[in-house]
Amino acid sequence: MSIPLRPESVETERERVDTLWMQRALEEAYAAKAIGEVPVGAVIVRDGQIIAEAHNETRSRNDPTAHAEILAIRRAAKRLQHWWLHDTTLYVTLEPCAMCAGAIVLARISRLIYAAPDPKSGMAGSLASIVQDPRLNHRVDLRSGVLARESGQLLRDFFASRR
Repeated sequence: MSIPLRPESVETERERVDTLWMQRALEEAYAAKAIGEVPVGAVIVRDGQIIAEAHNETRSRNDPTAHAEILAIRRAAKRLQHWWLHDTTLYVTLEPCAMCAGAIVLARISRLIYAAPDPKSGMAGSLASIVQDPRLNHRVDLRSGVLARESGQLLRDFFASRR
């Protein structure tokens, strides 16, 4: 006799795939931490393939726009030779800020999956949701909380070590 599974314990294939790609984004976040950057990582995927990946480089580049999401978007657009990134999914370990959320909309990214919320500057659900604002000409499918505990702990440990 088999034991019935509770519906909430059954993970869909999409959820499993999202978790695997978020693990890759977490690897990028650890690479950022290793060079003294705020540990945020991003991966852009299309058709099961990585198009671009990046981590924060604001300190090393002395560039306030060198967030993981922005760098990944730039790399993806260069690789695809087009600035529209339709049919892509962006995985990022921290909820995007206003700048990054705006870039996600402008790049026409189809899906955004983020790990940890950012209650101080998150613009994909915490303070507002630029990526789903009905007044804009593009809205992004959104999923949050994928590996949130792991990403949040990495960020807390990083900032605790700086105090």
